[in-house]
Amino acid sequence: MKHLVLRTLGQAKRLIVSVIGFTILAVGIAMIVLPGPAVVVIPIGLAILATEFIWARKLLDTVKERIARMRKGNGLQNNR
Repeated sequence: MKHLVLRTLGQAKRLIVSVIGFTILAVGIAMIVLPGPAVVVIPIGLAILATEFIWARKLLDTVKERIARMRKGNGLQNNR
């Protein structure tokens, strides 16, 4: 019984994180065309989603690399 409760709590946590993360990500994407700090909000949404999803972690790492390159002055050029 205890195992079932822990499993259900884990699923509930994942659902809550997913809803909050996707909501913040959607707001950030909307801010691309609407006024607002999309460059800040999108990575926050990805960071929340990255706590539960590997694809979000990989995308967040890509965003961090691009931001680091922009700070160095290389812009968004792809070095592949």
